[in-house]
Amino acid sequence: MAGLTAAAVAAVAFLAYQASANAPADVSAKPRTPSAAPSATATGPAKPVRDPLAVPGNSGTGARVVYALSERRVWLVDEKNQATHTFSVMPSTVHPAPGAYRVTSRSGVVKGSDGVRIEHVVRFTTVEDVTIGFSAAVDGSLPTPDPARKTGGIRMKRADGDALWTFATIGAKVIVVG
Repeated sequence: MAGLTAAAVAAVAFLAYQASANAPADVSAKPRTPSAAPSATATGPAKPVRDPLAVPGNSGTGARVVYALSERRVWLVDEKNQATHTFSVMPSTVHPAPGAYRVTSRSGVVKGSDGVRIEHVVRFTTVEDVTIGFSAAVDGSLPTPDPARKTGGIRMKRADGDALWTFATIGAKVIVVG
């Protein structure tokens, strides 16, 4: 209770200071109008900010890798449905359809379809003859893929690749959501 009172007193003191600092010396004087006054526009109620650790609701249950296409984000989810790690990714030019998959193969270090050396490759499907999987560039880069090339590598930072590599062994569930 004392903390709330102290906070309220501090807020009132701050507002009083601001009012006195902006008040004219002579109260009968015309108020100052800035040359570029901000305009007030109604934008409606603010959207609630989504907790990035919150696993998408339509992503199944149990231990799994969840990849949200629209958010460009991956969650590593344990058996208790709690995210143990989440990170943003740079998607490839070919995308998997929303659905349930399994990790089909893994490679430690290989050359990606874009010519970049990649590590911790975790593959889970094929679309239009393009293998889709997660990987991290050995040089740490996260370039935007060339839209003229069909690539399936979903790139992440190296530290995130380490976490995914440990978590997503052969047969692990991968859930792709929109």
